[in-house]
Amino acid sequence: MPERLETESRKLLGRLREALATDNEGQERLNAVVDLIADSMGTEVCSIYLFRDSETLELCATKGLQAEAVHQTRMRLGEGLVGRTAKSRTVINTADAPASKGFRYMPETGEERFSSFCGVPIQRLGDVLGVLVVQSKDAREYTTDEVYALEIVAMVIAEMTELGAFVGEGAALSARHQRPVMLRGSIAQEGATEGLVYLHEPRVVVTNPISDDPETESARLHDAIEQLRAGVDDMLIGANTADSDQKQVLEAYRMFANSSSWLKRMQEDIQNGLSAEAAVEKEQSLARARMAKATDAYLRERLHDLDDLSNKLLRLLTGQGADARADMPDNPILVARNIGPGELLEYGKKIKGIVLEEGSVGSHAAIVARAWAIPLIINAKGVTREALNGDPILVDGEQGIAHLRPDETVQAAFRDKIEMQTRAQKRYASIRDLPAETKCGQIISLQMNAGLLADLPSLEGSGAEGVGLFRTELQFLIRNQMPRRAELSALYSRVLNAAGGKRVAFRTLDIGSDKVLTYMKPNDEPNPAMGWRAIRVGLDKPGVLRMQLQALLRAANGKPLAVMFPFITQISEFRAARTEMDKAMARETKLGHALPSKLEVGAMLETPSLAYAPDAFFKEVDFISIGGNDLKQFFFAADRENERVRKRYDTLDSSFLAFIRNVILRCEATGTPLSFCGEDAGRPVEALCFAALGLRSLSMRPASVGPVKHLLRRVDLNEVRKVMDDAMNNGDQSVRRAVADWLVYQV
Repeated sequence: MPERLETESRKLLGRLREALATDNEGQERLNAVVDLIADSMGTEVCSIYLFRDSETLELCATKGLQAEAVHQTRMRLGEGLVGRTAKSRTVINTADAPASKGFRYMPETGEERFSSFCGVPIQRLGDVLGVLVVQSKDAREYTTDEVYALEIVAMVIAEMTELGAFVGEGAALSARHQRPVMLRGSIAQEGATEGLVYLHEPRVVVTNPISDDPETESARLHDAIEQLRAGVDDMLIGANTADSDQKQVLEAYRMFANSSSWLKRMQEDIQNGLSAEAAVEKEQSLARARMAKATDAYLRERLHDLDDLSNKLLRLLTGQGADARADMPDNPILVARNIGPGELLEYGKKIKGIVLEEGSVGSHAAIVARAWAIPLIINAKGVTREALNGDPILVDGEQGIAHLRPDETVQAAFRDKIEMQTRAQKRYASIRDLPAETKCGQIISLQMNAGLLADLPSLEGSGAEGVGLFRTELQFLIRNQMPRRAELSALYSRVLNAAGGKRVAFRTLDIGSDKVLTYMKPNDEPNPAMGWRAIRVGLDKPGVLRMQLQALLRAANGKPLAVMFPFITQISEFRAARTEMDKAMARETKLGHALPSKLEVGAMLETPSLAYAPDAFFKEVDFISIGGNDLKQFFFAADRENERVRKRYDTLDSSFLAFIRNVILRCEATGTPLSFCGEDAGRPVEALCFAALGLRSLSMRPASVGPVKHLLRRVDLNEVRKVMDDAMNNGDQSVRRAVADWLVYQV
């Protein structure tokens, strides 16, 4: 870019800094900004539109349009050229605005006199805050240099908006990070709690976006880049050299850190008047905008690398976030864009709840949250942008809602809800040692799900009779390399000892789909939930399966052992897996090791196909556990990671219950023990209906044992079954309403 234009850009930013540094109110500052831009650009119009809410843009300041239109003209996201600019997150530059696609005439603004239009998104870290617009009577497109200058200015406006420069009496905006905000997300783990926000990655606030000393800023950027590169090199040196996949990932990471084009773009931004921090953040915002549009998984991952490097670079430049954990509150609610299992486990059980901007119901974080029985909300869009460390927050895991900085009315209602739940838990504690015996004399075995050694103390307190599912994959997911057999054996031994003689059913490694090991070569599958996962991985990589089976046998050391294989779809897979167990038993015998006093080898029924397996399968298997979460998604062809469809189908759908009943009858005919494992087993009404169908064993999260037992002890299953049969015979799509109506008068 020519030196003259660089100087003009720096002059404009310098004038903006002076205007923003005054004691004027927010509206006066905004007015000064549009005046300066219009004057510098030589345009008749400059306007700033900012978001009032997530869907509405408002004209907040203008030079050249009718002054009466300020705070009166509003448009929806995607409406008009301004709305299109915000929605697309891209520049719209046209010489003939009225003839352009999507143009909307706003008569109150008087803009019909202006032909040319250039709209630039005002965005910060991928979040669009508004749109900066310039217009002229002349029919012309703005030059590349002019658009670039507008992007620089838009970035500064975004940063100053974040800092509250436009807030005040009669200002264009109310103060951010002060008003109450309700964030809707998806339920990943039920429960309700309140506490204070603890950001997993506290935002870096750029307080000096403008600089008039490019040499100094360039030197600061260069020094930070060198530190960043040295850090990445250290990571490579410390990496497992035998793990080629891990090394390839770090090599790609280093490639970005050494990218000359990335550095060149930031240097150009500095020459145009930005500080080093602002230049990094401008590039990060562009990367996040591209990441939001990327459909290719590899490209998204690489853009994520660039985003992560930008965060590290900003922390080096500002010194912010170096020792954030020292300020963790006593009742922290973890807020993050996303988080891995290893990072989450480092926090320990002191976390009272989790709110994620991304995530999925089957994610590693969800697995850990269920194990800890703490509320988890996912897909809470904007939470990392809105929340600040220490903000009060209410997490309603039943509704999938987080109340950030709630007002007194919301707080009072929420606390009443928690108090009611606390009183209910006290009632459940009184029946902890009693059996889940119904009025008709049926006893239902209630067991708990677990995945961590830390879960086992809940076994006694919850009243569960054993562990119906111990997920073994967490020990693989939280490491950066394959665990050793001796390590696993020691862990499984501690689990059995902690269970105090109660039955523990270990599920062998269930990876693939949404659970990916960083040290195994990734498989880009179009539909991973139906791809290479669980027992398919174990049979294709028998070394891993054999190692785990040997570890389980040695952990038992003469005690009873129950092992089940996940995602069995046909009898041949079970037989192949059972053969691996027989081989492991033979090897342990040859080595002179103690064998389990009793060995049960079972299978997870998670696909409809297994329900129609030959009778030989039901006779050969020692027990079957229905994996409700996966079975439901395959039965209804509804991906449980897809928010559009995962709640579309009811567990108490008549056809699904008829399918479950068929499995129960087949197991009864062969005398095969059967249980139901999954989230639905822990929901009292669903558990009641399963018991009425004939299921006599249910496995759930520890906190659900009390509510389920409480309901089962108060009903006659014969009456429940009649209500269900009547509803199904009447052609009801679901029996839920009929059962719920019956319960109103019975319980």
